[in-house]
Amino acid sequence: MKRAFDLLLALAAAVLLAAPVIMVAILVRLTSPGPALYWSDRVGRNNAIFRMPKFRSMRIGTPAVATHLLDNATSHLTPIGSFLRKSSLDELPQLWSILVGDMSFVGPRPALFNQHDLISLRTAHGVHALVPGLTGWAQVNGRDELLIADKVALDAHYLRRQSLTFDFRILWMTFVKVLRRDGVSH
Repeated sequence: MKRAFDLLLALAAAVLLAAPVIMVAILVRLTSPGPALYWSDRVGRNNAIFRMPKFRSMRIGTPAVATHLLDNATSHLTPIGSFLRKSSLDELPQLWSILVGDMSFVGPRPALFNQHDLISLRTAHGVHALVPGLTGWAQVNGRDELLIADKVALDAHYLRRQSLTFDFRILWMTFVKVLRRDGVSH
C-alpha cells in the first residue's frame, strides 16, 4: 500500500512540478559552473548504497560530508545554494529516487555513505530495514539541528509506529516546516 501511495504521489508531483524543476535546473546552471544535479552515494534499505540526486547547492569540489562538518559551509554554497536549501527546492530531484523505489516519501533521511556513526546506530536499532524517505519523523522534529542519537531515536520511533496515517501527519508537518523554513542548515 505504501509503495502504491509513493508511486501515485510521485507521478502527480512530477507532473505538477515539471515547470519549477526545469526552472531550478536552468538557474543552477546559469549561476555556477557544473551540472544542475549532484548525485550522492546514500545508504538505503538494509544499508545498500544507492545514488540520490539533488539540485546542486554547493560548489564543485566541495567535500562529500554532512554540511555541519564543513569548515565555513556557507563559503561552499553556490549563489542560489542558500535559497535552494532554505526552500528545500534542492530536494525535488529525489522524486526520481521515489519513482525507482530507492526512497519513499516518508522514512528516515538517507545517510551519506560515510556517516558511519549514524549508519551503525540505525543498524543497531533496526532502522536500516526501512526505505529511506524524502522526509521523516526526525525531519519534522529538528531536522539538521538534531544530535545523531536523537535522530536515531526518532527514526526508531517511526519504525515502531509507521502507518499511512502517521505518514500523512508527517507529510503535513513537513509542508508546514518547509513553508516556515524551520530547522534548515545552510
